[in-house]
Amino acid sequence: MDQSQMCPRFEKAVEILSKRWTSLIVFQLLSGPQRFVNIDHALPNLSGKVLSERLKELELEGIVKRVVFPESPVRIEYSLSDKGRALAPIFGEIAKWSSEWLPVPDEVAP
Repeated sequence: MDQSQMCPRFEKAVEILSKRWTSLIVFQLLSGPQRFVNIDHALPNLSGKVLSERLKELELEGIVKRVVFPESPVRIEYSLSDKGRALAPIFGEIAKWSSEWLPVPDEVAP
């Protein structure tokens, strides 16, 4: 693999996923389609405005799909696209790494 060709792609991937809250939103959606309010409740320190912005950005990147159900009232669900679901093994490895190497926040040494 030619590292010089991969570098811009890797940089773009890190840029997308390292934006504040983005990875946590993707991680939340790994469990399946969810409504805005469900994601909002799962991430209580995230404002609705920022959640809306991040979901739009992820949709533009093709990572998240937004489905509008023509019901009354209108129901909107967010889910991961194939591109988004392809991140599952990466998030699994991050979870494994963090379990092994990072202390639980309440157990942080002084």
